[in-house]
Amino acid sequence: MSRTFWNAIRLSPAVVGAAILVAGTAAIAAETPETKIASEATTAASLDSSTLALSADATTGSSVNVNNLGANNTQLAQAAPANQAQPARSLDQINQYVQEGQDMGQVTSVSQLTDVDPTHWAFQALQSLVERYGCIEGYPDRTYRGNRALTRYEFAAGLNACLDRIQELIAAAVADLPSREDIATIRRLQEEFAAELATLRGRVDALEARTARLEAQQFSTTTKLRGEVIFALAGAFGDSRAVPSPGNPPDRDDDIENNIILANRVRLNFDTSFSGRDLLRTRLQARNITQFDTAGGDNINVTGTNMSRLSFDGSEGNDVILDDLWYRFPIGRNARAWIIANSGELNDLVGTFRGPFASSSDGSISRFGRFGPLYYINNTTTSSGAALNLDFGGIGIDAAYLTQNGFDPRDKNGLFNGDYAALGQIVLFPKSNFNLGLTYVRYYSPGTRVNLTGSTGSGFAQRPFGNVATSSDNFGATLNWRLSQNFVFGGWFGYSIAEAKSGPNEGDNANIMNYAVSLGFTDFGRKGNFLGLIAGVPPKVIDSDNNAREDDDTTYHLEAFYRIQATNNISITPGVFVLLNPEHNDNNSTIYVGTIRTTFSF
Repeated sequence: MSRTFWNAIRLSPAVVGAAILVAGTAAIAAETPETKIASEATTAASLDSSTLALSADATTGSSVNVNNLGANNTQLAQAAPANQAQPARSLDQINQYVQEGQDMGQVTSVSQLTDVDPTHWAFQALQSLVERYGCIEGYPDRTYRGNRALTRYEFAAGLNACLDRIQELIAAAVADLPSREDIATIRRLQEEFAAELATLRGRVDALEARTARLEAQQFSTTTKLRGEVIFALAGAFGDSRAVPSPGNPPDRDDDIENNIILANRVRLNFDTSFSGRDLLRTRLQARNITQFDTAGGDNINVTGTNMSRLSFDGSEGNDVILDDLWYRFPIGRNARAWIIANSGELNDLVGTFRGPFASSSDGSISRFGRFGPLYYINNTTTSSGAALNLDFGGIGIDAAYLTQNGFDPRDKNGLFNGDYAALGQIVLFPKSNFNLGLTYVRYYSPGTRVNLTGSTGSGFAQRPFGNVATSSDNFGATLNWRLSQNFVFGGWFGYSIAEAKSGPNEGDNANIMNYAVSLGFTDFGRKGNFLGLIAGVPPKVIDSDNNAREDDDTTYHLEAFYRIQATNNISITPGVFVLLNPEHNDNNSTIYVGTIRTTFSF
């Protein structure tokens, strides 16, 4: 330190305060030392908004992360290596320490410290520090917590605060000069804690520089970037494509397009919060995963049936498009509202109770196996609408409304004159390991875009009356029951009543049914891994006024997949599912679909 600074020390009455700080605080401490100054420090001074708290475990060379410069900053910063000379903390911790420091008020009387006993032998020393020298602050709850161990770094921070107080007293020209004993004490303290004081100041300077650099380079104080990339090796196999006509065998020369593909899906989510409780999601997506179905988005008739679709398929030729765009915000303590501007999906807005099976990136490998088909209704890249979730503790109520072309003002479009799906759902979760959802969806399509099953069942179930205006009442019950820590039982049952609203068969009705049962084994073989087994019947027309569009036989969907959690950010999921009697036609040959899905998340 400079000669001027130590000359100032010899003239300061706060010298006595520093000496008493050693005697009083160290003597009171009796419990086992803790490790972090952020959690239990009784430092004599709070750090201001440009200062960082230090960890007692720094003496062991522990690495510290830096994150979150402000209350709204959600950006992540890389952690410094453990052997760095100046370890860093996370900006989240920095923000926490600074906030705690701002919350601590200067104690002007020892009586403000609620846990200090006037009969304690160190009471007079503490009273002198507080009332005479003013270099002690309490915790936000007005406690001193003197009955705990003091680390050398904590003491260095306290001593530094008293040295600052020295300069203030000198600047104020206080006449009560220190005694010769006071000066000798402070010199002795300075020699004893010279290394700690130097480390304290050096680390603060380094962290302030790092903080300033991160502030200048940060992406946003309100937005967090989350990414996901899928590489998929996949293929569909069988003797021939499936055909829907009951009783008619397929053309054996109509082979399945069975070449193995390597395709991808990339998603970048920009998650923005303005209050800490709301969320604005903007998703960019690029993908080229061919749908294993009839002539669909890629105009390729791969298998002749939608039942063979993968859970993560879809292709825009790897063009980058705007996918999800919605805003979610709380209403009071028990309600949450959604406004969906683009690519709305019912399964995003309400619970599907399918746990580890539901995700397209690390859950079921088939589209049908994720959850009941009624959650797919009206899920398109242009869907918009609104939703509301209510939680009353053990019972929840969900409501949602989606329309396909809400942006289009032309006839049979817009928010209320085109395709729509209106959902109401009661959620029962009396225990943390048991969930039951009872769901109703009212659906209507003016004609050309009819899809009652979300492209999961037979062609007849998707359009029971062809391309004519159609409405349906869809009922579903979904169960998820964690029977033990490593075993999950689940499933669903769905039933739909469809009615033709136009065309030559106006007024005709059709009944559609589907169901599935699933078994899940968590931490199977290794912590983080998951084995999933699914068996079910995809949507099937079991009764129709138009007998020509009724499914006579039954398809059985059998699926197994095993997610291997290679690292925290990489999972590899090999899986296969089999369709017996695809398109509910026992004349069709069995279809097999296999994939190895690798998912990277960051």
